[in-house]
Amino acid sequence: MCVARSTPTLIEGFFSILKRGVYGVYQHVSEEHLRRYLAEFDFRYNNREVLGVDDSRRAQRALRGVKGKRLTYQTTRRQASQGQSGTA
Repeated sequence: MCVARSTPTLIEGFFSILKRGVYGVYQHVSEEHLRRYLAEFDFRYNNREVLGVDDSRRAQRALRGVKGKRLTYQTTRRQASQGQSGTA
């Protein structure tokens, strides 16, 4: 296993991608889901074109990561308290 050394340049590069994503895509990150946002941007940083990972290969890696995992739907508290089936 190869372990890369952390340098200020590498750390600044990661946080640059994270900051652009948070401000540009999500606008807000809750503390409750912070680890999920960090995991997403960790994946993006480690699978970028500079490292030789093209779009096709990145998609294959992402799909390999979700294989066997369930996507679930949970109703909001308001919908559940009103007894709605989730249709608006």
